[in-house]
Amino acid sequence: MTTVTLNGAVLTADPSGGLFWPERKAVIVADLHFEKGSAFAARGAPLPPYDTNATLDRLAALLQRRQPDQVICLGDSFHDQGAGDRIAAEALDRIRAMTERYDWIWITGNHDPKPDPLWGGRSMVDLVLGPLVLRHQAAAGLGSGTGEVSGHFHPKARVKLRGRSASGRCFITDGHRLMLPSFGAFTGGLDVTAPQIRQLFRRRFEILFLGPNKVHRFAHSALIASRIALETVPQAGAH
Repeated sequence: MTTVTLNGAVLTADPSGGLFWPERKAVIVADLHFEKGSAFAARGAPLPPYDTNATLDRLAALLQRRQPDQVICLGDSFHDQGAGDRIAAEALDRIRAMTERYDWIWITGNHDPKPDPLWGGRSMVDLVLGPLVLRHQAAAGLGSGTGEVSGHFHPKARVKLRGRSASGRCFITDGHRLMLPSFGAFTGGLDVTAPQIRQLFRRRFEILFLGPNKVHRFAHSALIASRIALETVPQAGAH
């Protein structure tokens, strides 16, 4: 079990990419992007329409494993405002069954600023829960006495492993902030060494790298910088 302490709250990182807060009996996930496949298909991109059910399967397994009372989705749960018009009745029924069973909160995101009431649950811009604030996108200026949990950037990393490397989704934290990986089946990712993510975290941070059945903890020194991050570093002699 891989845990992280954030502003006094002890959280468990799950290999699925979800987060469990035992004290609150809460599961937290980010960036589900339901109906991303159908959104792309409507624009002529040949993506199979199975992402929503694949994401729901993983989410159902996480909830069965952790047995929470509350579920908090950190925004971009739906790929766009038209997701409700395209979703299959079976998938909608699965979502409604979940939102009726748990205390379900949809944090709003840039893709879903106004979640449709048909999904059930309740929506809000952010949520202050004990010592933490939960929101979709990390705030630029965060007070020193606040712990923040966010999503949005879909963090991933490449790490050094005994002469080889591995790449995949990850959590990133400095004990002050914690950013979750995307949970959706069709979502990509942004490397944690990219400036959009890196500038949000203190100099010393760590990643919690998702393996098939385990979360692996790495210091920032184990990271291999992405090409985009390298391109932003001034070369010798540059001003």
